Amino acid sequence: MPENLTPGDGQDLLARFKKAREQRDPDRMLELFAPDAEYRTDPFEPALTGHIALREHWNRLAADEVHVEFDAEHVWIAGRTVLASWHGAFTRGATGERVRQRGFSSIEVDPEGLIGRMRDWTLSRHVGSDSRHAHTPALGQAGEGPDG
Repeated sequence: MPENLTPGDGQDLLARFKKAREQRDPDRMLELFAPDAEYRTDPFEPALTGHIALREHWNRLAADEVHVEFDAEHVWIAGRTVLASWHGAFTRGATGERVRQRGFSSIEVDPEGLIGRMRDWTLSRHVGSDSRHAHTPALGQAGEGPDG
């Protein structure tokens, strides 16, 4: 892979990220990350490091979220770093709550073309309920279960 990325390289990476995110596919997502990659989902929380921590994160999202959307709005390249502003949305599977997000990502790409370090800054807002999602009460809630 060339020393510096091209704008097309950045867009291709984000297109693969979009596909993995929207399909809720942890395996496809992990194919984007180097084995020792660092991913910081929140600037105030510790980074997730390595495929085991990343798999746990993406498995949790795949289990908790449905009707996922992700679109990069603007993509910039600085050497081997992809910078992107983006927006997305998802539905919380347990509640049907619809959440919209806006964010910015800094993605450092290693010489093999894999994500070596990724940092996100994300704002999320509850925007209502998803009419496409049938909410099932959690165990223990009134009216649910064999005795409810």
